[in-house]
Amino acid sequence: VVATVSIAGAITLEATLSFLGLGLPVTEPSLGLLIANGFEFLLSGEYWISLFPGLALLALIMSINVVGERLRRSFGAHRH
Repeated sequence: VVATVSIAGAITLEATLSFLGLGLPVTEPSLGLLIANGFEFLLSGEYWISLFPGLALLALIMSINVVGERLRRSFGAHRH
């Protein structure tokens, strides 16, 4: 369960660093780089260039969190 939270955090950190230009090189595929590439077109009305990679990142992080929540419930752990 803790691993799913850690994985989601690592993906978010990588995407954030790549968006800022501090992560993976430009030749490597990354959702953060895709969002950063579309960011420069954002004000010109072509928001969809960043929208779809952003939605993919959101769906990935949310699905990992749902898996963690389901694992927590299946193991019988309770929140306090």
